[in-house]
Amino acid sequence: MRKFNLALACLLICTGAASADEIEERQALMKRNGDTMKILAPMAKGEAPFDQAAAMEGFEHFVDTADRLPDLFPETSRTGGDTEASPKIWEDQAGFQAQIDAFREDAEAAVAAAPADLASFQTAFGAVAENCGDCHETYRIEKEN
Repeated sequence: MRKFNLALACLLICTGAASADEIEERQALMKRNGDTMKILAPMAKGEAPFDQAAAMEGFEHFVDTADRLPDLFPETSRTGGDTEASPKIWEDQAGFQAQIDAFREDAEAAVAAAPADLASFQTAFGAVAENCGDCHETYRIEKEN
């Protein structure tokens, strides 16, 4: 019985660590998304000069985000780590995956378009940004300050 309890304790500790790692990784990824938006949104609004290299780097980051997101929401990461992930992610996994897929498609289209001027950047950025907003509206819980 002691061995069983020890094994169970190890499993719980390891599972908790994995969940914490996934939560931390997705939070870091989302923070980087936010930092990227702080660069791209002012360009899209005409408040900062258009910078094609920065735009492309941002769009490539968004593709990377879409590629990594599906693995960062295992069942064991529903809670803990001050997560802002809504339970809807696990209740509607198909919808969440569809949202990620739409984000990826628009980010990949933006990379492929390689916008060379403000107007084409604004079009590509608008589609990507809309996906971010839609996903946050449905699958994120805003923490109160």
